[in-house]
Formats: sequence, C-alpha cells, structure tokens
Amino acid sequence: MASEDVPTRDKQLQSIHPSQPIQPRLQLEPLQQLQPVTRPTNEIVPTTRGQPLSQASNEIVPTTRDQPLTTTHSHLGEVPAVRSHPTTNVPGNLMNQPTNAIVPSSRSSQLMRGERHMFSTSDDTAIMKKIQYTHAPDGREFDVKPLLLIIQDIMYHATTTSHAMGAQSQDHINTWEEKAIHNGYSEILELLAYPIKKTNNELICECSGGGDAHTITMALFHSLSSYSWEAKATIAFAAFAVSYGEFWLVAQLYTTNPLAKSVAALKDLPEIMEHAEALKQKFEAVNNLIKAMFNVTECIITFKELPSQYISPESPEMVSAAAHIPTAVYWTVRSIVACSTTLLNLIALGHEYVASAAEAWELNSLAHKLANIKEHLERQMALINQIIDERRQNDAFLALIRLLETTHIDNMRILRALIYAKEDQLPLYDGTHKRRASLDILRRKHVLLLISDLDMSHEELSVLHQMYTESRQQPTRLESQYEVVWLPVVDRSSPWQDAKQKQFELVQNSMPWYSVAHPTMIDPAVIKFIKEVWGFNKKPQLVVLDPQGKESNRNALHMMWIWGSLAFPFTKAKEEALWREETWRIELLADSIDQNLFLWVNENRYICLYGGEDIEWIRKFTNTARAVANAARIPLEMLYVGKSNPKERVRRNNSTIQVEKLSHTLPDLTLIWFFWVRLESMWHSKIQHGMTVENDPIMQEIVTMLSFDGSDQGWAVFSRGSHEMARGKGDIVLQCLSEYDRWKDKVVYPDGFVITLNEHLRELHTPHHCNRLILPGTSGQIPEKVVCAECGRPMERFIMYSCCDE
Repeated sequence: MASEDVPTRDKQLQSIHPSQPIQPRLQLEPLQQLQPVTRPTNEIVPTTRGQPLSQASNEIVPTTRDQPLTTTHSHLGEVPAVRSHPTTNVPGNLMNQPTNAIVPSSRSSQLMRGERHMFSTSDDTAIMKKIQYTHAPDGREFDVKPLLLIIQDIMYHATTTSHAMGAQSQDHINTWEEKAIHNGYSEILELLAYPIKKTNNELICECSGGGDAHTITMALFHSLSSYSWEAKATIAFAAFAVSYGEFWLVAQLYTTNPLAKSVAALKDLPEIMEHAEALKQKFEAVNNLIKAMFNVTECIITFKELPSQYISPESPEMVSAAAHIPTAVYWTVRSIVACSTTLLNLIALGHEYVASAAEAWELNSLAHKLANIKEHLERQMALINQIIDERRQNDAFLALIRLLETTHIDNMRILRALIYAKEDQLPLYDGTHKRRASLDILRRKHVLLLISDLDMSHEELSVLHQMYTESRQQPTRLESQYEVVWLPVVDRSSPWQDAKQKQFELVQNSMPWYSVAHPTMIDPAVIKFIKEVWGFNKKPQLVVLDPQGKESNRNALHMMWIWGSLAFPFTKAKEEALWREETWRIELLADSIDQNLFLWVNENRYICLYGGEDIEWIRKFTNTARAVANAARIPLEMLYVGKSNPKERVRRNNSTIQVEKLSHTLPDLTLIWFFWVRLESMWHSKIQHGMTVENDPIMQEIVTMLSFDGSDQGWAVFSRGSHEMARGKGDIVLQCLSEYDRWKDKVVYPDGFVITLNEHLRELHTPHHCNRLILPGTSGQIPEKVVCAECGRPMERFIMYSCCDE
C-alpha cells in the first residue's frame, strides 16, 4: 500500500488540472477568426500542439502553428498576439510560418523596461526578503555534491553540442559514477528522489499553466522551504535535469530503439529533430544558461564544503559570502523555470516555436546575471581560500617543525613531508637514468637536499656535476654513501607558464642526481619552512639529512666547494675536524683547479698564482718573474686565476696570455669562478665556527686573498711546492722582483727563495694601505665586524651594488 506522503498517479493528474477533467484535442478555428483571449489569472487551460505556453503570464493565448508564441507579463498587462506577414520560404506544408514574435513597439519597450526592472539590484533586496521568509530549514544536512555530478553528466550527454558544460573531456565525464559512488550517491538519491520528482511535477504543472516566472519560482521556494540553500538549488536543478534528460534521451535513441521511436512519435520529436539546425540558436541560448546555472550551483556547494577548522561561519568573510547565497539560489531557480518553460514550449509547438525577442533577451539576461553572481562568489571564495590556505600552511609548517624535532627510525616520514606525493605517484626524477623513481630509493641514506630556484648558474651546476660524477665512480667508498635531491623553490604567486616549464626541464635534465619530478610537489608550507627555518634566500643551499631524517647541516655547500666528497657525512663535527688538519698551503688555496698543480707540488717546483685584470701589469709581472726565476735558476710555473665573477675582460686576458705565452691559464672560466668561490666558502665556513683574523692564521690569509680580489690592481702568491708561501699586491710584488739584485745574495739555496722574497716584501710594506673585502650579500650571514688582515683595525662597512658587463 502506497504511503500517504507519496502522490498517486490520480493525485498527480489532479495536481496538473485540479478543476477539470482531461480535455480532448481542441478543434482549432480558421486563422483569421482568432482574437486575443484574456483569461482569469488562476485559470489553467489545456495546451495542445496548436497552443503555445505563455512563459511569464497567467494567461494562455490560443494560436495555431501559423501564429507565433507571444510572451506576456501580468505586471505589464495583456499583449495580444499579432500575426506576421506570411513567408513562403518554409519546408514542407508549413506555410505562413512567422520568423519572429511581433509585439507593438510601444508595448515592446514597456516589456523591456519591465524586464530590466526585474533584474535591477534594488529589486533584488525586496525579492530576497520574500525568499528569506520562505526559508525554514529543518536542520537536515545533505551532501548534494554526488547529485551535482549526475546533473553534470546528464547535461553533458543531453546537449546537441559539446559546449554546454564547458570543455569537459570524455574521460572526465565517464568517471562521474565512480566519483558519485565514492561520495555516497545512492544514499543521497534515496533521500532526495521524492523531492526531485515532486519538484519536477511542479515545474511541468506551473510552467505549463503559463504562470509568472517569479510566482513559479516563489512556489518552488515554498515547496523546498525545509531544505538548505544549496539543497534547494540542487534539487530544483535535478528536477529540471530529469525533463531535459528525458527529452534528449528519446531524441537521441528514437532512430535505433523501438520504444524510443514510439515515444518520440507521440511527442512529435522526429519533426523537431529534422529542423534541429533551425533551432540551433535556441538550444545554444538554453545551453549557455544551463552552464551558468551549473557554475553558480557548484560555487554555492563549494561554500558549504569549506573546512570549519580553518574558517568560522561567523568570520566577516563568511558572513559577507553567506549574505549573497540566497540571491544566487533565487536566480538559479529562476533560470531553471525559464529553461523549463522554453523546453515545454518547444514540445508544445515543435520546430514552429519561435521565441519572442523578450524571451530570448530574458535567457541571455539570466545567463549574464548568473555570470556576474558567479564572478562575485568566486572573488569571495578567493579571499576565503587565501585565509584557509594561510592557516592550513601555518598548521603544516608547525607540524613540519615538530616532525623534524622528533627522532625517527628512518628518513621516510621526513622525506614524505618535504616532498608531497600521492600513493600512485613516483615523486622523484632520476637524472642518471632519465626516469621516475620512488622515495624508497632514499630510505636510510644520507640525503643532501640541493635547494635553489630555477636560475641556478651554469658554473654551480657544472662543478657540482663533476663532484657528484667523481663520487659515483667508486660507489663502495664511504665518501660516496650519499644521494643528492634537487628541491626547486619557485614563486607560486605567478602563473606556471610554458617558459618556466622549459626552464625547469632544462635545469633538471642537466643534473645527474635525483630531483623532484615537478615543483608543485613541494607544498607551500615546506617552502615557508625552507625560507624561514633553513634560511634559503635565492643562493643555492645544501641541507643534509642523516639516515634517520635528522638535520645534520643546514648548509653543507661550503664544505662541498672546499673538500668535495671528502667532507662526508657533511656534519659540523666533520667540518671542524677537517679544519684542524688544514694549514695554509697551495693545495688548500688552489685544490685541483689545474691538473698540473699536483704534479708541480710533487716535483717541489716553485708555483706562482696571480690575478687581476690589468693586462699591462700582467705583461710586466710575468716577464719580470720569469727573468728572476732564470737568474735564480729555479723552476717557476705561473698560473693566471683572473678575478671573481670572471667576465669578458678576464676572457680576453686569457687569450692574450696564451697567444703571448706569458704563463699557464685555466681552460675554462668556470674554474676561475670556482677558485674564488672556494675562498668565499672558506671565509663563511670559518665565520660559522667563530674564527677571525685575530685568532686564526688561515682566516687571515683567506681575508687577504679576498681583499686582493677587491682591489683594482694585480696580485701574486708564491709557493715552493707544498711548503712556505709569500704573497703581495701588484705594485709591491712587481717592485720586489725588480729589485732582485738587492736581495739575491740573501737567498739560501736551494730552498730559501720564497723565504727571502717574503722578507723583502715585508720591508717594502708601508703602513699606508687601502684594502677592500667584497663578499656576495646573499652568500650567507655577514658579520657586523670584520678586521683588516693587514693592520687588524675594524673595516668600514659599505653596501655596494655592481653591474658590469665587461
């Protein structure tokens, strides 16, 4: 036995025609005898194929297929139907078909002004008061998102073009059922099937009765008064989707399915579809409005899904947004009424149905209205999402801090927190084998996180590439037991365009180590942690994590530049131990920048490193030094190391030195860059351990070398193999060599040349000097106090901005 709450078929029929039995098909009178008819506002007249449905009025205007549908509005008075002039350019027997609905010009202007008034902002306020009065939710909460997925699928497949719901891929649309099932659509359908069917019946009844659009909309709001705002919109939308989907289901299947063919015949659909091209503009107008309805409904549901733990309903942003939800729901339901009326008119009149200018204008105006509402809601949503993202990122940021302070059995939890990856993703890119890789490849290994932006220099990449490749040649060595992972830090506020993607791929493909497959796998909270906790500021950084994921060095790049893989495991303790073993010698200063250097050291040759940009001084110095070496009968090897950040002038000097055979040169400017970067790294490393020129002799020599580079003149360093060293500025060292005859007798051979040279340099030294120490501002912490390596007095601090294209 049927429940009393569910209407029977008889009751449904009575709800459509409560005051009269179903009438037989009307006998239409000749066209010329027809006159406009005005009926009582509440009277409902059965409609046949020959009678149009008045869209926005409580009256039915009898007509035939030779008469156009006239849209009238009760608040404007009756507008009589007027025949147009006949046309002969019509297929089949349909003669005298009107091309437009014609309304007398004065009444037409009144109609347009009335419609514009209906869409005015001031009128919205009055309407919203009435809508709010009908709103009496009973507290039930429905997740209507699965319902919207089904509506989306219906609209996609129902439309005659593929544009109704936007550029949706077929693969995306085909997943609706999987998504809906995941979101529990069967339960929600059980709960909402009856209100959807009831609302569908009301739409058919009210729109067939020619009621005023606003009145019909208000009636629907009364029926749906106990539901929340998003449920009202979705139920009404689903009710319309049933009729719209049924219409197109029969239209699409009647040529192949016998049942659909019979139903289509009763609806006269074959004739309508034969003239589908003529109705294309009408369908497009409806489809555009449906798309606008869907977008607004989706926005309304999105507001309901906002996480309450990050945004309170009482917050000013949410209160402001909530105040616009009833307006959005009203105009969505109002648009559903307009689409339903258009669909029923089409079924009633077939392809002969030609919308009036006012009806077409209303469809477009509603679409425009909804587009404005959507734009406003999206702006509100953007503000709210910004607040939510900031709070969510802050929570994730604090969680990451706590996670790194916790002891773990391996490094996987830390790595998964730093590199976001879904379960089905391989988040790493293997630069050696050019394929994706899992985070498990890093389990319980020392991991060096190379942090940089996309503008990492060619020199940095080149030297790191060489060091990493050398460490892989003997993978069983202790010094090789580490992996490098590049974490690219990019600005999320700017759009990710093709140019950035190409730049990212270019840098990624130049790296033989692992890298994050894409920058989006690094969460904004992680970027915040990298900048605020690890201190990243554009300059590349090498953060070391031990096999348990614990941070063992916040920036080991200086260690890598100085000692390479010999600095493994790159801890602060290892750094201190390496410095304790070091002395100021030519190997520490020059390392392996030239393959001949170690040969010269092993053969105990005299080695001279010199630099500067003045080619005339270079010529004088090299010629003088060679003459002195010949006179002293010592094997002297000279090597030009230019200047930090070598530019075109250093490149030209290299070429001149090679052509004139003045000395040895480095084959690549990258090696010159590396020579000076190592010196800067030594300075930063010593600073981190509290060393100064007053308490550390190596620090004194490092600062002296850096001050040489900061001057405008040349300089030179002499060394006997790996033993004693001497150094001086360009003018003094040139004067000292030129006066060789004055001090040559003091040289104790065979090993006393450098010692005597150093003594004479000190004799020539004057207390008057001007030393400059230039350090890159982004290369680390700059101390407040730096003393001069020559006199021990505090140096003045300046800020210098340099731009040099030479």
